[in-house]
This record gives sequence, C-alpha cells and structure tokens, in this order.
Amino acid sequence: MGKPAAVVWDRSFLGYDLGGDHPLNPVRLDLTVRLATALGVLEGVEVRAPEAASDEEIELVHRPGYLSAVQAAPTAGWDVGHGLGTPDNPVFERMHEASALVVGGSLAAARAIASGEADRAVNIAGGLHHAMPDSAAGFCVYNDCAVAIEWLLRNGVERIAYVDVDVHHGDGVQTAFWDDPRVLTVSLHQHPMSLWPGTGWAGEVGGKGAEGAAVNVALPAGTKDGAWLRAFHATVPALLKAFRPQVLVTQCGVDTHKEDPLADLSLSVDGHRAIYQAFRELVNEHGFKWLALGGGGYELLRVVPRSWTHLLATVLDRDVDPNRPLPADWVAHATRIAPGWPLPASMTDECDPGYQSWGGDAVEPVDKAIRDTRRAVFPLHGLDPDDPRD
Repeated sequence: MGKPAAVVWDRSFLGYDLGGDHPLNPVRLDLTVRLATALGVLEGVEVRAPEAASDEEIELVHRPGYLSAVQAAPTAGWDVGHGLGTPDNPVFERMHEASALVVGGSLAAARAIASGEADRAVNIAGGLHHAMPDSAAGFCVYNDCAVAIEWLLRNGVERIAYVDVDVHHGDGVQTAFWDDPRVLTVSLHQHPMSLWPGTGWAGEVGGKGAEGAAVNVALPAGTKDGAWLRAFHATVPALLKAFRPQVLVTQCGVDTHKEDPLADLSLSVDGHRAIYQAFRELVNEHGFKWLALGGGGYELLRVVPRSWTHLLATVLDRDVDPNRPLPADWVAHATRIAPGWPLPASMTDECDPGYQSWGGDAVEPVDKAIRDTRRAVFPLHGLDPDDPRD
C-alpha cells in the first residue's frame, strides 16, 4: 500500500445511541477502538475526527421534509411519522446531530479518497444502509453510505461499486441508486423469506436504463464461512472486473456471525477476516480506491470488537494473527461492562474459512443462490452465468 489509510474516529460517535436495551449499542464501537489500540493496530495512525454533515450534504440523498422531521422529533409529539418513534427507530435526544455526525464521518473518509490523500479509508461508525430518502428504517436515521457515494459522484468519481456483506439486505443504498448505471450495488444477505426487510431477491436487478446495476445474493439460513465465501467468489470478483469501478465502497456488517442474536447465518470471526482480506485482494489486483464502513453487529462484546479490529487491521495492512490473545487490560474493561459475560481468549473462533470454488454445479444449498444471481445479472454485464470461469 502506498499512501497511509485514513481512519475516521471520535468518541462523539457514541452519541448515536438509541437507548435502553436497543440492540444497536454504541459500546461496540468503543470496545472495537479500545481493542484495536491495545493490539497496536492504530499505533502511529493519525485518526481523523469527523464534522457533522451539513443539511445540504444530507439532502444529497434525503428529502428536506424528512430532515425537518428528524430535527423536530425530540421535542415533537408522539406521532412524528417518517418511520421515527418506532421500536426499531426510537426518537432520542440530539438525534439529528448524532446522525449527521455519522454521515460526516463517512464523508470525511470519502474526501480523503477524492482528494488523493488516501487510497483507503474506514469509518466503522458508518454503514447505516437501511435509511430511505424520506424515512428511518432498521436502526438507521440517515444513510451515510448513500450520501458518501453521491458525494463522490459529484466530486469527480465516475463509477462506484458498493458491496454490502451485512446479514440484512442493503435496501436503502439499492433504492438510492436503482436508476443510476454509474453505481453497482451488490448485497449478500440472508434470504428475504427468512429475514427483515424482505427484499433483496435475485430478480431485483436495477431500474430502466440501469439493468444489472443492482445485484442480490440471497443466502439460506445457516450458511457458514465456506459456503458464504463460495457465493462471494462466484459473483463479486467477476462483476467488479466487468464493471471497473474507480472506488469500492464496502458495508462490513458483522451480524452474519453465528452468535448474532438478530439473524441466522453462521459465520465466524475468521470468516469475517477472510472477507476483508478478499476485499483487499480485489483492491490490490484492480487498483480500486477503498472506502470501508461498519454496519450491523449485535453480539457487542464477543464478536464486533474482534471482527472490526480485523477490518481496521486489514485496511491498514497491519494484519492481526488470529491466535493472538486478547489483551488483559481490554478483557478487564469488557468484564467491568458486562460481568459474567464469557469472553473469547483470542482473535479467532478457531474456524477454518477455507472454501471450495463454485464449479457450475449444485452441490451445496448455497449453489441455488449463486445460480439465481448469476443468471439474473451476469448476462447484463456480458458474462456467462453458467461458466465458472466468469
């Protein structure tokens, strides 16, 4: 890697707090940065503090009336509409300010890339991919992913690929760019028949004039590391090679983990590490710029801190040995937060993330998902859906 990667972080991100026992607890971000710091991943890295995105920047994707509703919600009556004030998206104090800061973090990462200061940038507080132009959804108030992509398009980038590996469909980003052939949105997620939001079918391929710009791989519940990586490598590399983006934006949700309480895929921390390294290999092979964002992940102590420390390490080319023990100070801090919660001993789940390449056949349950997606979109990119060499 040439230029140093840009890492965007500030403790003020912890203000995006949906309160109470809501699954999206910002402690996961604090524990990640503490772990990455304790392991030396961030040693000598000049961490960039975000500034809140302006209304004008947020309105690159969201409607002005929605911003007004978010700004008014904490002091408004109970029925503010726009998906706000629900169990998924409760109203909280300084909601607009905290949400605008998350967007500002992803914009800071995008600016570092657009300016040429960095070829890679990461904002683990970002990845709020469900928010729609006029409504909150799925714990997401503003869609920082979509705003960052739109900002890049308006600042000299001509083609962007967005690859979403969260367990939930990246519906908000797909919606934002449904009719835009300049943006390829790829989402690998648990099958919509078995998980919210119920979208992300293989047949969702983009709007008129942008057919093939949306790609969806709907994975069966229970999918493990090897099958997940089989699906990834059977779809993503060929599409990226054909599309030729200048920037790769990745939403790196870790709610695909077998211990995540909100979904039913069965990946490990080792599988997550393999995903990030696959992204890095593609970036290095094709010369993409890389903007990495966080996302879902609700096993707050055992999973998110380790997986996203591996993400930071991969972006920074400071890979952490999976067998490295967790630092004693970090374990002590996590134990104070959640006494009695069993913590792992090291940076691995002791799983082998090896996979068997797809060969055009139907050996595993995941192969139907692979074939459905390839047959829906590969011809739109000049690729042969039934030839494993494509």
